[in-house]
Amino acid sequence: MFRTHQLLLVRLLQIADGAIVIASFLLAWYVKFMSGWLSFDHHLPFSTYFLAVLLSVPVFILINLATGLYQPTRVKSLSSQLVTIVRSSLLGLLIFMSGLYFLKLSEFSRDVLVIFSVSYVTLLTVERLAIRVFLRVMRSRGYNQKFILVVGWNAAMKRFIQGLEAHPWFGYRVIGYLSEEADGHAMQGVPCIGRVDDLHSVLQNHVIDHVIIALPRTEIAKMAEVIHVCELMGTQSLIVPDYFDLLPARPRFETFGDMPLIDTRYVPLDDALNAALKRTFDIVFSALVLVLFSPLFLIIAIGVKLSSPGPVFFVQYRVGKNRRIFPMYKFRTMYHDGRQSHAVGQRHQGDPLLDNSAVGECSASSICFADDDGWTIPNDPRRTKFGAFLRRTSLDELPQFWNVLVGDMSVIGPRPERPNFVEKFKDEIPRYMVKHRVRPGITGWAQVHGWRGDTSIAERIRYDIEYIENWSFGMDLRIILKTLRHGFTHPNAY
Repeated sequence: MFRTHQLLLVRLLQIADGAIVIASFLLAWYVKFMSGWLSFDHHLPFSTYFLAVLLSVPVFILINLATGLYQPTRVKSLSSQLVTIVRSSLLGLLIFMSGLYFLKLSEFSRDVLVIFSVSYVTLLTVERLAIRVFLRVMRSRGYNQKFILVVGWNAAMKRFIQGLEAHPWFGYRVIGYLSEEADGHAMQGVPCIGRVDDLHSVLQNHVIDHVIIALPRTEIAKMAEVIHVCELMGTQSLIVPDYFDLLPARPRFETFGDMPLIDTRYVPLDDALNAALKRTFDIVFSALVLVLFSPLFLIIAIGVKLSSPGPVFFVQYRVGKNRRIFPMYKFRTMYHDGRQSHAVGQRHQGDPLLDNSAVGECSASSICFADDDGWTIPNDPRRTKFGAFLRRTSLDELPQFWNVLVGDMSVIGPRPERPNFVEKFKDEIPRYMVKHRVRPGITGWAQVHGWRGDTSIAERIRYDIEYIENWSFGMDLRIILKTLRHGFTHPNAY
C-alpha cells in the first residue's frame, strides 16, 4: 500500500495547483492592463476578475483529480504525463470559460483569458517536470523508495529485475524473494529471505509496499493462499505470470459471464473505431498523393519507357492482411526479359489465402506480373540506370498508394513479403505471421529504424510486432514525419 506521505504530496500538489491558477491570472492581468504592452479602452474591476478566478480554483483542482494528475507517476513516461497535463488543462479551461458565460461576464477580456490559459498550461507543466526531476534524483540516491517482496521465482523475473535496474529513478527496491527451498540461492542479486510459507511473518516484520507473485507453473496451486495472506495484511499483490512470453505487450482482459479471459493476441486495430480512423486516413492521404503527385507519376512513367523497352508497371503478388494474396504495384526498374503471356490484371479468384499458388506472369502491354526467387543485390545488372535511381530514392514504390486506396495496403504498416518468403520465414522466425494481423504498409516502424532491404528479418519482425501491439494514430504520424525527415533514400535500397 502507498505510504501516508503520498496523501501529503497530493495535498501539497493541490495547493500548488491552486496557487498556479491565481498566479496565472495575476500575470495575465499585469500583462494586459499594467505592463503597457497591450492597448485597452476600459475593463471590469479587478475584484470581478479575481472573484471569478478564485471560484474556478476548486474546478481546476477537481479536473486535475479526475484526469489522474494526482496519481503516482513513478512508472509513467514523460510523454504520457504531458498528455495528461494538456488534457486536464484544456478541460479545465473549457469549464472555466463556460462558467464565465453563465455568470454573464461577457466583458471578460479575451486577451486576459488567452494569457491566463498559456500561463496556466506552462506553469503547470514546469511544476510537474520540476517535481518529476526532483523525485527521480531523490530516488536514485535511495530516498522515497517502494519496497518489493517476490514470492517464488519464474523465468519472467529476470526481465522484471532488469527493468528495475535500468530505471533506478522509479524508486523500487526488491528486498528479497521467498522460495519453496529453505536454502534458496540469490537470484539476479536478490537474496532468498525465507520460504513461501513464511509470507505472513515476513509481511509482519518488514515494510513491504508490493508483493510480486512469481510462482512457477509447478507451484501455481499456492497462489490462492498467497493472495489471501496479502489481502489479510493489506499489502498490494501483483502477478507476474510464468507464461508471460506467450502474451502480447499489452494483453487485453475480457469477461464471459463472470469469468475473466485473456486475449493472447489483441491489437489496438481490432477496435472498430481505431480501424475506421486508420482507414479514413489511408483513403484521404493516398487520394491526395495520387492527385497532387500525378505529374510526377507521368514523368516517372516516361522515364521508365525511355530507359528500356517494356511495361511501365511491375507487379508482384504479396501476402497481406489475414494472409490474403494481393498484387502490389511498382514502377518497373529492371530490363524487361521479353516473356510473353496473356494479360493478367485481375486478382486471384476469391482472394485466396497463402498457399504457395502465386506464380509469376508477364504482360507484354503495360504491366509485368512476377514472383522473383530472390532479392536484388548491389550493382544488380538487371536494373536500368533510371531504375537504380528509382530504387535508391524509393520512388518506385509510389504506385502502392493505389494499393492503399483500394484497401490492399495502408500508408503505415509492416512491409508485405512474397508468398515463397513468407512460407520460409514463418517456420524460421518466431511470431513472424503476427504481422499479417494488419494491413501491410508503404513504410513502417521497422523501416524508419533502418530495418529494410537486406537486413535482419528477426529484428524487422520485432519492430513490426512492437508497432502492431502499440499502435496509435500519433504513432502513425511520427512514422510519417520520420520518413519525411530522413528522406526516402537508404543504403540497403538497391
